[in-house]
Amino acid sequence: MHKALLLLRNIPKGKVVTYKELARAAGTSPRAAGRILARNPDLKTCPCYKVVASNGELRGYSGPGGLAGKKKLLEKDGVALKNGRVVPDSFFTFPE
Repeated sequence: MHKALLLLRNIPKGKVVTYKELARAAGTSPRAAGRILARNPDLKTCPCYKVVASNGELRGYSGPGGLAGKKKLLEKDGVALKNGRVVPDSFFTFPE
């Protein structure tokens, strides 16, 4: 399993990461991270719904329900949204 998918397991409840942050921690590019997430074999143990655009927009979710499903999962997880975007306090940064 790719490191980017394994890192998703470390995102705390109520937090999200950006594609850029996930890519940095996994040693790849944001576009590559997006392609890896699109092929996520296990949505339960690798919560790819917790990855958002740098500006907090909800993007790129091909799981059940599409972006509406992603929004529901984030809200259920306790991620704060305002005007359809994740609020800055909800962003997580992986340790160096």
